[in-house]
Amino acid sequence: MRTIPDDAYEAESFMDDDGVILGKHIPVRVRVEVHGDAITFDLSGVGAQVAGYFNSGPTAGRSACEGAFKCLTAPLLLPINEGSFRPLTIVLPPGRVVSATKPAALRWWMTIPQTVVDTIFKALAPAGPERVIAGHHADLASGCAYGYLDPETGRILAGAHGGAGLAGGGWGAKLGEDGMNATVCINDGDTHNSPVEACEAKAPLLIRQRALRQDSGGAGTWRGGLGVVQEVEVLTPAMFDSRVERTLCSPWGLQGGKAALPNGVYVVRQDSAIERFPTGKVNPLRLDEGDGYAVETGGGGGFGAPFERPAEQVLRDVTSGYVSVEAARRDYGIVINAQGRHCALDVEATEALRREMAGKQE
Repeated sequence: MRTIPDDAYEAESFMDDDGVILGKHIPVRVRVEVHGDAITFDLSGVGAQVAGYFNSGPTAGRSACEGAFKCLTAPLLLPINEGSFRPLTIVLPPGRVVSATKPAALRWWMTIPQTVVDTIFKALAPAGPERVIAGHHADLASGCAYGYLDPETGRILAGAHGGAGLAGGGWGAKLGEDGMNATVCINDGDTHNSPVEACEAKAPLLIRQRALRQDSGGAGTWRGGLGVVQEVEVLTPAMFDSRVERTLCSPWGLQGGKAALPNGVYVVRQDSAIERFPTGKVNPLRLDEGDGYAVETGGGGGFGAPFERPAEQVLRDVTSGYVSVEAARRDYGIVINAQGRHCALDVEATEALRREMAGKQE
């Protein structure tokens, strides 16, 4: 604790909405005060509890603070007990969206606290860049669900997590390391991905694709992790709805790194027409047999200036399919000549482009 300079640090982000008033953001403002070997996390600026079921009780707000504190100070030191948190004071007034009081609805309680954790990291990034990661996709992306009538029994059945399992998303990069791809979000480490075959065996659906989203990770000296696109075709008429968050607040970069792509949801009709939505909250929508839906999980933010990423690493990213040739040029100033599956670095063109882009920044 004594290595963190005494000061007050602040950061903010937001959640899309509460699912009732679509597009009305829920602010997530945090203030961190450091004095010697004591630290205070103040969540007074987090939005008030909402009408929708995205509220958390005060134990979730406190847990978010304790999780962030542990990651920032001694993440590998065991055991974790009350003494681990002796330096930490938490200011959490009642009635916030992470300290809701009765009769607030709490069904999707786990959604907002993980963005609180990321925002605490964001606040302390100037004081300890070696301690933090950039923003991550911050949603379990399990909010897609569908219901259908079993043609054999006539029973109404529901597909949990969209019936297609969890795909994970991108984590933020950190000093010295790229972010992880396709990994479950920060407060759901006990939630596991499901094999495609197991999902298809349990419900009348076909998983058209589960793949990494190219260019979804934020550019940086260290690149953010990639999110996933998972597209499902229903094999029986169904009703679809979604409660996916963080489709508007992109996972941010740190220390000059760029933001990642956020989460997203869309529906694909039999004629290939795609329906997108203002947010990831979708009221019940009819799907006919052969229609489909997809969840796009966000990536992780980049860390450090993209122009400082070695050209050879960008070439490997392109060869691996993580970064497109266009994004390599646009975000990193790297010129790559691609002939089919063979990619080669154009050293002279890259040096010239980077000089040109650096001049524009000045």
